[in-house]
Amino acid sequence: MDLSTRSSAAVRSLAPGYFALVMSSGIISVGLHLRGFDVASLTLLIIAVVAYVVLVVLSTWRLVSFRTALRSDMADSSRAFGFFTFIAGSNVLGVRLMMQGWHSTAAVLLLVAAVTWLVLGYVIPWTAVLGTTERPVLAKANGTWFIWVVASESVAIAAAALQPVYVDLDRLLAAVAVFAWAVGLFLYAAAGVFVAARMLQYPLRPTDLTAPYWVAMGACSITVVAGAQIVEMADAPMVDATRGLIAGLAVVIWAFATWLFPPLIAAGWWRHRVHKVPLTYDSSLWSIVFPLGMYAVAGIYLGRADDLPLVGAVGETELWVAVVVWLLVFASMLHHLWTTLLRPRVTPAKIPSDRIVP
Repeated sequence: MDLSTRSSAAVRSLAPGYFALVMSSGIISVGLHLRGFDVASLTLLIIAVVAYVVLVVLSTWRLVSFRTALRSDMADSSRAFGFFTFIAGSNVLGVRLMMQGWHSTAAVLLLVAAVTWLVLGYVIPWTAVLGTTERPVLAKANGTWFIWVVASESVAIAAAALQPVYVDLDRLLAAVAVFAWAVGLFLYAAAGVFVAARMLQYPLRPTDLTAPYWVAMGACSITVVAGAQIVEMADAPMVDATRGLIAGLAVVIWAFATWLFPPLIAAGWWRHRVHKVPLTYDSSLWSIVFPLGMYAVAGIYLGRADDLPLVGAVGETELWVAVVVWLLVFASMLHHLWTTLLRPRVTPAKIPSDRIVP
């Protein structure tokens, strides 16, 4: 099988949630920038930009050439919510680019992401949940459903970050930020109910506890960051009406995100150590890296916005855990790409028939 054939096969089966690579690289780049590690932060930013461009090209290729596979993913409730990673990846990348002064690019990314969020926010639940003939749908509820929350909160963060830049649109951006934050909060409650109901009503096998369950913690963390950003926004009617409420809820949600760490770690131990499920590279592993990075940034932001030095110290310390995990997963991804896609395949030479000894 030549490289072009392997590439086509890889694009056909491209995971909808692969933009989690951009989310992970972007948010850890943000954390490193906040801590003053500019060289490392810029390196991850470059990786995030390259990954974003490559994934957009591959996704477009898939849309044009493999529509059947794309429609199949959109109708699969266990995979469809992964498409929301494009929205979150766009906004996380935009926020990091703002730190480099690329405000117009960040604004374009927000516009694209916000429109996509509105469209997919209605299309995905219909095609994957309500519109499918497969029942019961609840049996396929998993951690990817929380990516819908992450996408909503990423819109809130990007809008809040752009408010000081576009003063003429400050009230509109404030309204968008508060609206998206509130929607994300209710979506978290809904996703939590569905995922909990699935875990209670159906057998939970070790193979079911996949990496995307970490997004439950990541969704909390990004909700905290969005809340902290809104608290720091300039005065606007929507912000003034909700600032105190959002500030208080952000602290409560951060506490819940912290509480989720032990059960998530225990689930991984039960899956890989007790039941010996092999830990091999899969694109879903980025669903672990992003929550770790987002939790670190959440602590840093919340510590500054609400004057909570202990929370800030936790975030700064945990950032290095996220960096180490990012390095491990990134190295595993490169090895996976080399061994499955890029490495030349050597085919055995055929022996001429006249040299075959009878």
